[in-house]
Amino acid sequence: MSQPDSYTNSDTYSESQVILTSVRIIAPFTLTYGMFLSLHGADTPGGSFQGGAIIGVTVLMLAFAFGIDPTRKWVKNSFVAGLITGGVTIFIATGLFTMALGGNFLEYDAIADTFGIAHYWGMEAIEVGGVALIVAGAVMTLFFATAAGFTPDRHSNESDSTYSSSSSGSASGPEVGRDD
Repeated sequence: MSQPDSYTNSDTYSESQVILTSVRIIAPFTLTYGMFLSLHGADTPGGSFQGGAIIGVTVLMLAFAFGIDPTRKWVKNSFVAGLITGGVTIFIATGLFTMALGGNFLEYDAIADTFGIAHYWGMEAIEVGGVALIVAGAVMTLFFATAAGFTPDRHSNESDSTYSSSSSGSASGPEVGRDD
């Protein structure tokens, strides 16, 4: 009662037409719902954190259906880093903007006093622009880092080229995603 060799110790990706079809149908709706929650920010239950998490999980769902490596090639590392960097930039820029208007860091009343609009817009910039991007990028980064795993063989092969090469400019460690 032994299984064929193809079933033992196999961690390769196998396609399932049910999963592929389900993800093709569901992914646009989950992405739309994540964007809906993100754009509603502080107005409705949910908000940008949950919306960013759903947007990030939609990419994970695609990776489970179509394979991690193809998804990693499709969602480049520079794109994910850009999401996080963009979110942090919006967060800091909003805070510095309120300071330039004479308020404290992220004091939204400075926007209301200067422009005569509700402080709501400063909060929306943070919620929609900052938090959603950071959370979506963090979810994708954590997934791709976990999926890459850590094996002694992989680490020793990459450590020779990544850490000892001074021509690359920096020894930042192994890549999470690929920019092929």
